[in-house]
Amino acid sequence: MRSLLLFLCLSLAGTRGAGASDHSMPFMVYLDLNRQVCLEWGFDKLKGDITFKLTVNTTGWVGLGFSPSGIMKGADMVIGGVGHNGIYFTDRHATGKTMPLEDTQQSYTLLSLTESEGRTIMVFQRALQTCDDQDYHINDKPIKVIYAFGTTDVVSYHSNRRGTKEVNLLNYMARTSQPISSYISATVQNITVPAVQTYYHCKVMNLLNLPTKHHIYLIAPVIEHPDIVHHMLLYSCPSSVTEPYDNPCYIGDKGDICFGVVAAWAVGGGVYELPADVGIPIGGEDSDRFYRLEIHYNNIHLEAGRIDNSGLRLYHTAQLREHDVGILSTGVLPFDHIKYRIPPNVAQFHTYGMCNTSLFSQLMDSVPDLQVFGVLLHTHLAGRKVRAVHYRNGEQIDSLAVDENYSFEVQQIVNIGNIKTIKPNDEIAVECTYSTLNRTKVTEMGLATTDEMCLAFLFYYPAIKITSCTSHPMTQSLLNTSYEVTDNTTLSHDEIVEYENVLKSLPQIQMLTDVDHNLTYNINGFIREMKKNPTFTCSRASTRLYTSWIMNPGGIMLLLLWTAIM
Repeated sequence: MRSLLLFLCLSLAGTRGAGASDHSMPFMVYLDLNRQVCLEWGFDKLKGDITFKLTVNTTGWVGLGFSPSGIMKGADMVIGGVGHNGIYFTDRHATGKTMPLEDTQQSYTLLSLTESEGRTIMVFQRALQTCDDQDYHINDKPIKVIYAFGTTDVVSYHSNRRGTKEVNLLNYMARTSQPISSYISATVQNITVPAVQTYYHCKVMNLLNLPTKHHIYLIAPVIEHPDIVHHMLLYSCPSSVTEPYDNPCYIGDKGDICFGVVAAWAVGGGVYELPADVGIPIGGEDSDRFYRLEIHYNNIHLEAGRIDNSGLRLYHTAQLREHDVGILSTGVLPFDHIKYRIPPNVAQFHTYGMCNTSLFSQLMDSVPDLQVFGVLLHTHLAGRKVRAVHYRNGEQIDSLAVDENYSFEVQQIVNIGNIKTIKPNDEIAVECTYSTLNRTKVTEMGLATTDEMCLAFLFYYPAIKITSCTSHPMTQSLLNTSYEVTDNTTLSHDEIVEYENVLKSLPQIQMLTDVDHNLTYNINGFIREMKKNPTFTCSRASTRLYTSWIMNPGGIMLLLLWTAIM
């Protein structure tokens, strides 16, 4: 199969549109203008699987595929249906305008195939990389998805019951149906960026007064100087912040305590649109709340006199969505007075932060399950890899996000492949891997571009009042010991591994804050062991379960009557 999943869909059987419904597959798109062909999907990059659910308004055969050019030739596809003698399902590839050929290796697994109320619903799974030359390799680039369907279970020419739509399956961004008109501007105005490499500017403001609750559904950056604007965060402030200001950050102003993340953007990112059923709440009873816009400028050439007007546009609607979105900051908490030192001239060095959600109950009465759908990972220049992992009952059960090719210059909010549920008492750990081979001095955790960070911003619903759940190892115990790393320290490989393990084994001070800047902490946190990320190797002798289903060999003319297709 040269192009994954050629959806060949079943014919119109009524006027009701085929609709998305499966919570485990968070992405959905209609492949046709009449909304008769609906594709839902979810994936797990770590496991290397992608699952599809095709719903078509027909009681005939359906087909779905991926094509390099949007036509039949070269397409990778599956064809299936429910016939008089049972269900049928095969993995095929097209060589031209003829009946697609059955693949030598059946790389798709049928999970279910049903027919009800005039609709056919086909659920199936495959590997992102099948190691099959007849299959299409699925990556994070746009793919031309093709579909077709018939009105009977005789697989024959589909006439006009077919189509093509380009979709980015692994980095899907829905196009909004909202009119792009109502937005709030959160920008700085004519601020002068000083001639220093790292500068943080903060503007505390009261945004547009919305007497009723609205939902932000799209966040668009406004970047005047892309060469120096590195990232921007919009925080909500506690009720104690009541006055606007426009100053350098963290110089003792009241707004320094505003840390409820509302919106985020980082270099390499673009416009971010939230999934169709969620929105970031704004206005209503919080209409008089102040917000802090924080912009990090990375002025590597130390230019003087740069005037900037960058910021964010927040597109909002009064048509409320099903869920309120929250953003939870997790990872390593940078403490000025508790050092977390990364040694110089090291190829790989790992840092760890953790969040134990059992502490949430200290700041709120009832803690719901949190449904995580997106993530923004963040380090500075030395960062090479980042991952956030998920524990339940002391065991690692999943990875929330993994980036093994992290780039400081490309940081963006990513919708994860399937929604992850964080239950009360679950734990989250964030691991960052750094390379300091080009450094001769110790790297500290801190705000400067040449310092480091290790953070994962989790986008989830329903929103709760907790805004941050981070930790830091209690490194005071290393003072005046052989593990106190300084600029003059030279460590062997074994000493580096030992130092890293010592830091990992130290008790963690955990810090939680909420939207009103209430905080709680615990000094008995610890980092659990992490499983290695699975690796993928192509092998013809794969142990994956790949299945071809043909359960009605006499009744379905699957290999006949395919003429002049596409």
